[in-house]
Amino acid sequence: MTPPAQPLATVGYPGRLAVPAFRNETYRNFSDPAQRQAFEKALDDVRAAFRIEAPLVIGGKRVETKKKIIVTSPSDTSLVLGASGSAGPKEMQAAIAAATAAFESWSRTTPGERARLMIEAAARMRADRDRLAALMVFEAAKPWREADADICEAIDFLEYYAREILRLGSREPLQTWYEVERNELYYAPLGVVGVIGPWNFPGAIPLGMMSAAVVAGNTTLWKPSSQTPLIAWEMLRHLEACGLPPGVVNFVPGPGTVVGEALVSSPDVHMIAFTGSKEVGLHILREAYVPRPGQQHVKRVVAEMGGKNALIVDESAALDDAVLDLVYSAFGFSGQKCSACSRLVVHRAVYDDVVARLREEAARLTIAPAWDPACRINAVIDAKARAKIEEYIALGRKEHKALFVGETGKLGKQGHYVPPAIFLDVKRDDRLAREEVFGPVLAVLKARDFDDALAIANASEYALTGGLYSRSWENLERAKRELRCGNLYLNRGITGAMVGRQPFGGFKMSGIGSKAGGPDYLRQFLVARTASENLLGKLTTPD
Repeated sequence: MTPPAQPLATVGYPGRLAVPAFRNETYRNFSDPAQRQAFEKALDDVRAAFRIEAPLVIGGKRVETKKKIIVTSPSDTSLVLGASGSAGPKEMQAAIAAATAAFESWSRTTPGERARLMIEAAARMRADRDRLAALMVFEAAKPWREADADICEAIDFLEYYAREILRLGSREPLQTWYEVERNELYYAPLGVVGVIGPWNFPGAIPLGMMSAAVVAGNTTLWKPSSQTPLIAWEMLRHLEACGLPPGVVNFVPGPGTVVGEALVSSPDVHMIAFTGSKEVGLHILREAYVPRPGQQHVKRVVAEMGGKNALIVDESAALDDAVLDLVYSAFGFSGQKCSACSRLVVHRAVYDDVVARLREEAARLTIAPAWDPACRINAVIDAKARAKIEEYIALGRKEHKALFVGETGKLGKQGHYVPPAIFLDVKRDDRLAREEVFGPVLAVLKARDFDDALAIANASEYALTGGLYSRSWENLERAKRELRCGNLYLNRGITGAMVGRQPFGGFKMSGIGSKAGGPDYLRQFLVARTASENLLGKLTTPD
């Protein structure tokens, strides 16, 4: 008789971890006066708590550094929010050593215990979500709804990946031969993982990458963006309060030239999880695959690197709905989403109608500080981003017809504001149609027919998100087959992917790796192994 395999998810854990089916966190309804007042109080409380100090965390110990990253609000650069430590080569060497040392014990911790920690951290963040979102409003200049959605997604990642490790953490029986052998497949942790997070989703994306690595049994070195280290620090504190062992997460904010390069070049780091620009992502891929002296593994890389996303509107579309969703997809969070719509492709039969509606809707966009509930166009992240976006607006004015360019007024002197801009008569090979503009700039292209629209949309080195507004069943089905993007949205906006519902990620120059928030994601942080055991005549009895 074949002995039953013991489920790894319950080994050493008092009873099976009881978790309900996964459900996405519900967004705040800010039209409800009570919820609006609660968030206003959270904004006041966070403002009163400045200046936040975020040291490095190495091996569970707080480490102060002489160099600091001073954090100011993009909405008002005179507002100093706090400071974080800045890791140098010495701190990185210590952090990698701490993660390496912690791996042996953490990798042997049961999947159930790792899942428990994540679910408890999610509960703590849920209770603290208004304060966390309020901090993001100041630090990343995210408007209320965007900040709230970011924290909801961060909670979703903790909950979803906790359930996923319970699914993947049990041995899976394979085919056998007349029951005289037992064949099993199981997943083992990979090793030390470097997590390099972005500033545009400073809660969800970094925490999602880090929690996936940790719940899979790996130890991590967490490098948040230098623009948004404070929200990462506050989320880490919730994990620590749930009993996170020392060395499992080492918090190492600092410049990419120091921290990122140390992670990429170290022979003791097994994997890099990165979200950011194409240029940095390709650099990581080039350097990570070069084996270093003493390295005994091929380093893995998961990289999400941006997009140049197109929304097609065909001649049968419901135009009012299409334009409303388009404006949010293009200008939500000032276009600072890798999923944002930056190309509108319109069938010539409805082109003039769409342009007229688009001009009218764009005029309603309110530029304001992120903490103002009326804000629809917020400040961009920093002066470098502002300068680059302004260059593209100048290019648009020079080479194309400006349908709409807003005005920042006095706010332009207060923070890093740029106006929303829409340009017509853009061709598929023009720079505005090819290059990623991480800001509120929309290029409008006219298509002869649906074949031409698909060709225009696919004429990009990126393949992240895309969409189609149509009432034609044939065109909707063709888009599913022929519109090349990782996340396709039909008759809705092309941003706002939700964990478990729309696993997120692209291909081509948009990145490499499985979709975040989907059933394949955790496998990237694991090693698949098989064991084959002969069950006949191999057991010996002591004399």
